[in-house]
Parts: sequence; structure tokens; C-alpha cells
Amino acid sequence: MTYSIALNFEDGVTRFIDCKVGEKVLDAAFRQRINLPMDCSDGVCGTCKCRCETGTYDLGDEYIEDALSEDEAQQRHVLTCQMVPESDCVIAVPVPSSTCKTGTSQFAASVTRITRHADAALEISFELDQPPVFLPGQYVNIDVPGSGQTRSYSFSSRPGEKHASFLIKHVPGGLMSGWLERARESEKVAMTGPLGSFYLREVTRPLLLLAGGTGLAPFLSMLEVLAERHETQKVSLIYGVTRDQDLVMIEALEAFAARMPSFSFVTCVADPQTRHPRQGYVTQHMAAQMLNEGNVDVYLCGPPPMVDAVRQYFREQGVAPASFHYEKFTPNAIVTGDAA
Repeated sequence: MTYSIALNFEDGVTRFIDCKVGEKVLDAAFRQRINLPMDCSDGVCGTCKCRCETGTYDLGDEYIEDALSEDEAQQRHVLTCQMVPESDCVIAVPVPSSTCKTGTSQFAASVTRITRHADAALEISFELDQPPVFLPGQYVNIDVPGSGQTRSYSFSSRPGEKHASFLIKHVPGGLMSGWLERARESEKVAMTGPLGSFYLREVTRPLLLLAGGTGLAPFLSMLEVLAERHETQKVSLIYGVTRDQDLVMIEALEAFAARMPSFSFVTCVADPQTRHPRQGYVTQHMAAQMLNEGNVDVYLCGPPPMVDAVRQYFREQGVAPASFHYEKFTPNAIVTGDAA
């Protein structure tokens, strides 16, 4: 038996290692040629200090207070030279991956299906040479054949399967959109990742998911995982778009609602001429019970103006979510982060 340990580095790179029962994380990483920071390896110096974001573990009692204080331990800081996982874990490593002489993984993928959603988005599915290991919400860089360039997209499928899917905004004249217009079944591309600090954390309180346009993609991946776990915490999704035709994948959301009684969603359209029953922006449809008086974890994925508007809304309303994770995207880039 082994545990899967996700090491999330400061530069957004994630590497997964297997840790044997009773094995310390530092030893497991070295065994798999990832040089996590260390100096003494005896729980004395504190050089290997990281933070365990999800999972259970044992730190033992062989380290000293100067290396890891009681307050730090309460906040789930760990010494990887002493940490023995008791489940799958996600560990935030406060250095770039290059410092640890590791980096992203690359895998090959073949196009299996392209589905067009009017002029709003394209859903593309790939068969991969190996099941990609990633955290629900993360993204990869996809090579655009013949261009020498890449574009970043979040998985909309669940981790661990040889078929992966992505929801991609249709951009007239765009590099990826142009290639998708002529892409053929079985055509091969290269992907690099996984990347990003926007991913589903351990669920201990209600969730509020805010999606803008094709920012719905990472939430589809998260919902797959939550549905498989039979999540009982309340999960609310607000999905906002610019035009009526930009509302896509509604059938998938309805299927999640049928599978998961704790999940509900609302949609809204910003266009003043919309025929949709809910006109406006996501901040105008954020019911008080969704915010749960601040005892809520908020995940937001959308274009930069949406991210800025939601942050401003929280400030104006005096709401401080227990945690706030966001990912903002442009046609060419993704930026992830956390806010208080």
C-alpha cells in the first residue's frame, strides 16, 4: 500500500510521489529524485518546513521547538523529514520546483472528439498515453501543433483517467481556436503539467463556486470528485456569462444536481437584452445563505474583471470568506491565487 502525495511548488508546478506506509515524505521524495529542501534531516533545523493542505499524518515527537513551534504545527506546518503520511496528502512547498531539481511532466495526447457549442466554446476530448495525475481544478499547457506555442487550459474531466477533456472559449482568429477548426481525430499534441494553485482543498465547510464563461471547466472536474465522494457539505455554483448562447454544459450541471443532493446551481446572463430569467452579474445573484456568514470556502474562475468585481463585492459587503481561491484567465494565460 502507498499514499499519493502531491507536492505543490511555489512556481505552480505540481509533482506527485508515492509514499510507502511508515515512510517519511522527505525520504520518499529523495527516492523519486525530488530534492526537497533539507539540511539536517533530524527535525532540528527547520529547513524542510512545508504546509500540509489536505490529508492526515503523524509528525512524531523527535523534532525540536526551534524547528517547528506548537503554533506552526497547529496551522498544519510540517517538517517533511519527520512527516509520515496516514492518507493521501497535498503539501505546499515554499520554493520553486527548479530548486528541487524537478519540473513538470509531459505526456502525449490524441484528439478523440471535438464538440462545438454554438459560437461560444468548444469541448475537446483527448486520449492520453498515461492517466494524468492532477488535482481537480488544475491546468496544463497544451502545444498548438505547428505554432511552437502553448495555451493553458483547465481539465474539465476528473483525475486519473486516460481520457481528458477541456472546455475552450472560441476566439475568432485565436491560435488554439484556429487549430481546432482544422484538427482531425487521432491528431497528436503534447501537454505539460499539471500546474496551478487553484484546486479543490479538503472540504470542511460549505462551498461557493463562481464561474465565468469557460471558467466553468475546473468546476466540472471538482464536481466529478465531489459527486464520487458523495459530498454532504452544501455546494452552490453561480455560473455567469455575457450572452445567452454562452451558457453551455447545463445538462452536465443538471446531472450533477441529480447525483449530489447537496449541490445546487443558478445561472445568469449579463446582456441587458437577455431572455434568460436572471439578468446581471454573479454578484447580483449571490444569496446570503450561500455566503453562510463567512463560514464558506469560495472558489472563483473567470476573466480578470470578474475576479476584481467579486473581490470588491466582498469588501463592500464586509464579508471575509474562510478561504478564497481564484483563477483568472485571458485568451493566452492563467493566473491563480488566494485572497483573504
